[in-house]
Amino acid sequence: MELPPDFLLYLAIGFAAQLIDGALGMAYGVTASSLLIGVGVPPALSSATVHAAECFTTGTSALSHHAFGNIDKRLFRRLLLPGVVGAAVGAYALTRLDGDVLKPWVAGYLLLIGAVIVLKAFREVLPREVTSHLTPLGFFGALVDAIGGGGWGPIVSSNLLARGNEFRVTVGSVNAVEFFVTLTASLVFLLTLGLGHWEIIVALALGGVAAAPLGAWLVKHVNPKPMLCFVGLLVITLSLRTLLKHFGLV
Repeated sequence: MELPPDFLLYLAIGFAAQLIDGALGMAYGVTASSLLIGVGVPPALSSATVHAAECFTTGTSALSHHAFGNIDKRLFRRLLLPGVVGAAVGAYALTRLDGDVLKPWVAGYLLLIGAVIVLKAFREVLPREVTSHLTPLGFFGALVDAIGGGGWGPIVSSNLLARGNEFRVTVGSVNAVEFFVTLTASLVFLLTLGLGHWEIIVALALGGVAAAPLGAWLVKHVNPKPMLCFVGLLVITLSLRTLLKHFGLV
């Protein structure tokens, strides 16, 4: 059977995005959404497609992090409920907004997230356990993630890491909660928009599922700073391209 056009490309995107996300606790949605919006997919459809694929990848990633002992149960519980509520509100809000009007704002948001990721790569923080402001952090991270097609990891993981929380358990715990955030957003999109572009969803999911165990292993063995810098620059480049195309400058 002949594969749909660009199937292998989306498979590679899913693999690379999940490998980065599993190792850093961020950037699957930001990377995949930036690429999809960059090739002309509307923001609501892009977010719905990415979140549908992430139901599979984040579930596999959560199981992998659990197997490698990377999850802090207390941190997981405190982020879970606000994350689910924020995802539902954000996904519903996105379906009520005009995609053409929203596209430059989403691209601008992704551009800022990319800059935050790059800055994080050059910042040294003393280690400590973070216990405050987790409820608003979980809600806002999931809200923006659903609206922007990505951002749960860059917002939540970056905030926790910037305040000194341990890298390994931050990545593992945030990835585990992300499964429930993604599932909630996907259910809202399914009930309001329906789901199409199954070839993209399947390709992203297959690539992500294949990469998830490797990403969970890498979190214990890879220096995160060079990867953070690379991911941030990639997101900035893709977002700038989208903005320039929107305003007719390229």
